[in-house]
Amino acid sequence: MALKESEAIVLRTYPLRESDLLVTLFTRLEGKVKGVARAAMKSRRRFGGALEPLTYVRAFYDDRERQELARLDSCEVIESPLASEVSYARAAALGHVAELLDELMPDREASDAVFRLSLAVLHELRGEALWMPLTYFELWMTRLMGFLPEFSECVVCGRALDGNRAFYHALADGLVCIDDKRVASSELSPESRKIAAQMLRSRVSEFAEIDWPKAVGADLRKFLLQILERHIEKKLVTAGMLEKI
Repeated sequence: MALKESEAIVLRTYPLRESDLLVTLFTRLEGKVKGVARAAMKSRRRFGGALEPLTYVRAFYDDRERQELARLDSCEVIESPLASEVSYARAAALGHVAELLDELMPDREASDAVFRLSLAVLHELRGEALWMPLTYFELWMTRLMGFLPEFSECVVCGRALDGNRAFYHALADGLVCIDDKRVASSELSPESRKIAAQMLRSRVSEFAEIDWPKAVGADLRKFLLQILERHIEKKLVTAGMLEKI
């Protein structure tokens, strides 16, 4: 059987037996693929540092009949996050991208839009920027998964929210006006709604020169995380790590 070849982003690796690794790849060709890299912890020629999480690689693999896992033959590094220093904050941000891709993307379902988004955001995460690329990634993943609600009107009464206060609740979809907000709702500021609208019209690179501390868009990230966690029905481990930074 001929080997398949695809660009891929390494999401996770787990030890398997003495020297094998169980690898989860997000490939451009087939979406999320799980496979076994035989003797990966011994073979520097076939894998080297290519199986570090969030490494952008060219992967060679094949599928065995009646086996759920692919056989990962080798990987060539295209770009590695280890090319520059990885601080704790940057490691948590990279882990967040990997966790979202792993949780949200179905097995063997290609999405070129998500793949291109991931590469663009990982490029921005090579430097000191953190909160801007994470906000952009969460926003666009929410949209590409079909979870992002309308920002311009109340989902209950249809009132226009432009110029008015908007609220959301952890257990409900969408934004509501002040008259329809539930107890324990949170507010999404007009500034963050404007940021979201700009990001949905622009490339992530267009925000690269903007000073973006953690406070900017914090309510937007909280809103997006609540949507994502509600749909995957679990808490994101890396979200808690980022909150402590």
